[in-house]
Amino acid sequence: MYGNDDYDPNYEAGYDYNYDSEYTSRAGDATGDGEYGRQFYKMPDIVKKFLQYFHNAVNEGLIFELQNLYETSWPKLTEEYFEKRPWPEESEVATLVNNDPVFMILYKELYFRHIYARIQGGPSLEQRFNSFYNYCDLFNYILSAEKPVLLELPDLWLWELVDEFVYQFQSFAQYRARLQKKSPTELDTLNNNNKVWNVLCVLNVLHSLVDKSNIKQQLEVYANGGDPDSVAGDFGRHSLYKMLGYFSLVGLLRLHSLLGDYYQAIKVLENIEVHKKSQFAHVPACQISTSYYVGFAYMMMRRYADAIRTFSSILLYIQRTKQLFASKSYQHDQINKQTDQMYNLLAICLVLHPQCIDESIQQTLREKNCHEKMYKMQYGDLQEFESSFVYACPKFLSPFPPPVDSLPEDYSKEAIKHQTSVFMAEVQQQKMLPTIRSYLKLYTTLPLSKLALFMSQNQETSEDLLKEMRNLTIHLLCFKHKMKNIVWSKGPSGLEGKFQSGSELDFYIDNDMIHIADTKVAHRYGDFFIRKILKFEELNRKLHHLKI
Repeated sequence: MYGNDDYDPNYEAGYDYNYDSEYTSRAGDATGDGEYGRQFYKMPDIVKKFLQYFHNAVNEGLIFELQNLYETSWPKLTEEYFEKRPWPEESEVATLVNNDPVFMILYKELYFRHIYARIQGGPSLEQRFNSFYNYCDLFNYILSAEKPVLLELPDLWLWELVDEFVYQFQSFAQYRARLQKKSPTELDTLNNNNKVWNVLCVLNVLHSLVDKSNIKQQLEVYANGGDPDSVAGDFGRHSLYKMLGYFSLVGLLRLHSLLGDYYQAIKVLENIEVHKKSQFAHVPACQISTSYYVGFAYMMMRRYADAIRTFSSILLYIQRTKQLFASKSYQHDQINKQTDQMYNLLAICLVLHPQCIDESIQQTLREKNCHEKMYKMQYGDLQEFESSFVYACPKFLSPFPPPVDSLPEDYSKEAIKHQTSVFMAEVQQQKMLPTIRSYLKLYTTLPLSKLALFMSQNQETSEDLLKEMRNLTIHLLCFKHKMKNIVWSKGPSGLEGKFQSGSELDFYIDNDMIHIADTKVAHRYGDFFIRKILKFEELNRKLHHLKI
């Protein structure tokens, strides 16, 4: 199909292609995107051939070839030639691909993504605007068509496209909220373009992709054992629309979590069973991101058992598929960071709602020094709770930016401060529960006055002791209340569930006497071993009979 002079898809970065020597001598100076950099920049021949080959692969729908070019060749060329500078400008690339509008939209998406990820100082205000307009062009092209567009892209690219769209909105919202270093010209520009990266616009795009693909109907039929294609429609049967719809649901999950609407975050995933392998969840980065935001939303809704199950499930998956994340991919660092964050969130949940988890997860918690953090949190170290939460939580956003005439301050931290205060108020209510639990485990009956003495720091007078007993009664009622969570068992919605007690012990108070009982029935190891011995003897008899 292509001659010997065309781009070699098996190209290995590092090979000397002897491109223009002027580029070599000036490359160190031309790290920016300004006039000086463009003046001395000459695109290497290997990059030209790559872009032409990339263009042909997109036009002809060579999906496996595109996957290799996107996952392997683009990162290698980036490392080799564009580590600290942008990819070639739009005008330079357009001449190589006959001004193909669709390919140029896709190229610019990758171009701006690279600037966000690699260029020191990040994107300028103009680049942020241009990236937004490019996304508008892309989604208008996909959504306004009367018939499915003739475009096929690898699922990984589609996931990273939606994920990057939400990320750039998040980045702009934080940039917009930092008023202290902006010139009057920048503030005027922001004020005159208040619809750029507007939260309603982002929500509208994601919901439009969901509606166009009929992905919700497909998931409902799939969950009931039916054929999703029966309700998919013309657009939903097309891989591009179906996968963009599914990934947009995950994008909505993330966006609602960033805005602090945890109920709606879980609700958008109706008919998606997070704990089961779905036919759509074959992109590891998508699966990990989904579990992170679902687990976090459960934690903030005080559904600790569901949060622990969600985190444990995905962390086991990550442990068993480490080789998938060994290569330096676009989202490699993000996956590693989210993994560390989930271990910290799991540690918090286990302190607030103790239960048994997989031994391999326990071992990793020990290796990451999370056990030391858990020890501090169990003894009421509120600072440890706060620092672990701030590290592990998403970077929250306010749905509306501050007015440009506000005091020149940094407002980007306001949302995370608010969410942290909400979480710490919950922790403050449970501060005494780990200590109370440790005492109750030691007794079957315990006078309320005796436990009050244990809990008090100093010797108390009789009046102070009565006051301490009243406070202790409140803490015991809090213990009863906090240990009951809504726990999901089955059903199409992750919001469903039944109230269950997650505590390993229960108690009641009768005439100032606390009566305690274990709720977890101990394993009857004798019966277990007897059954195994009888089974072993039966197998021996069968083997002996076969030999005869």
